[in-house]
Amino acid sequence: MSSMYVDVVSATESLYSGKAKCVFAPASTGELGIYPKHVALLSVLKPGEVRIETESGMESIYVSGGIVEVQPDVVTIFSDTAIRAGDLDESKALEAQQRAQEAMENATENQDLSATQAALAESMAQLQMIHKIRGKKG
Repeated sequence: MSSMYVDVVSATESLYSGKAKCVFAPASTGELGIYPKHVALLSVLKPGEVRIETESGMESIYVSGGIVEVQPDVVTIFSDTAIRAGDLDESKALEAQQRAQEAMENATENQDLSATQAALAESMAQLQMIHKIRGKKG
């Protein structure tokens, strides 16, 4: 089976760099399935799980959003924040969710809530991924 090269990069580190059979990414229009020889594409990502299928199994990485660039044999994912599935911290995600919900409840009419809504979406996506992983293990 053919393969492609995949890079997942955050603002601070490279989380994955290697060959893959396919990649699934949370595009703003829905989940994007990318296979070798895919047509060139540039898409915005929303917070969620990037799954990379390799010869040895599946890699899962949380992204806070970002951009995916697809070329026929190369996929590059750029995200401000990216965390390996095993490194996600439920207590931190719950705290972030609570802070965002409180900020929205206490907001005045003049406040721009877009940053608060984005923080809430990120924490909810992290929690959803944590619960999905636990469901597979337990």
